[in-house]
Amino acid sequence: RNLLQFLRAGQFKRVPRTGWVYRNVERPESVSDHMYRMAVMALVTKDDHLNKDRCVRLALVHDMAECIVGDIAPADNIPKEEKHRREEEAMKRLTQLLSKDLGKELYELWEEYETQSSAEAKFVKQLDQCEMILQASEYEDLENKPGRLQDFYDSTAGKFHHPEIVQLVSELEAERNANIAAAAAAAAT
Repeated sequence: RNLLQFLRAGQFKRVPRTGWVYRNVERPESVSDHMYRMAVMALVTKDDHLNKDRCVRLALVHDMAECIVGDIAPADNIPKEEKHRREEEAMKRLTQLLSKDLGKELYELWEEYETQSSAEAKFVKQLDQCEMILQASEYEDLENKPGRLQDFYDSTAGKFHHPEIVQLVSELEAERNANIAAAAAAAAT
């Protein structure tokens, strides 16, 4: 239909991740930045039981609606049902700009992620949370303020189950805890 219009409507590179904006991060990542790193994380998974290509595509589509509705964060106090309704409407608008088959494929990928109806969707949901705390760790390092974004970590408690992601999060937390301890020791002297 109108690929150019679809690509222009998808302002992924210009929509900042709201959580970082609310926390006054100097140069917050965009929705595009977030989806890209998630896609790379999916690409390098070692889990042979998952369809890696599907995981990459789910990662690239899961927040696509945000280019129209914005990145709705928990702090916005918008009910889940309303958030879903807005995003569903946005996905329908976006996918109508594509050929029928491609639009259907992208919409179904988004719906699969939203309903968590496959092992791949569940894995990518965990990647979403993992990428968020990885980004939080990077911001803490860049600002030299270990522990400043603790609430992002707290929001992921109990959400990681895939062994590969559990291992990655464990390594990240160990590194971060060492940074927090070093900063506390330096401040005490």
